Amino acid sequence: MPYHKNKQQAFQAAQQGVEDAEELYHEIIRDTASYGHQLKHLKQEVNEAYEQIENALEVASETQRAQLEKFQQDLSMMVQEVNEFQ
Repeated sequence: MPYHKNKQQAFQAAQQGVEDAEELYHEIIRDTASYGHQLKHLKQEVNEAYEQIENALEVASETQRAQLEKFQQDLSMMVQEVNEFQ
């Protein structure tokens, strides 16, 4: 049973990481005054989210795996859009 709990915790950590990155991403788009600082923070959040996703993928169920791969795509699109915005 602890294995199942770890799987769920890993998934939730990845999900939270993506949500945190998305929140920052939306702030950057709205507030260009502190853009440089926020961009640095966003990159950090995105990198952490990617790490959490990688960790979660190691123990993920098939359903979780599909969602985690979607999270990776979402992060990738965010990074692309921020790079275009610069």
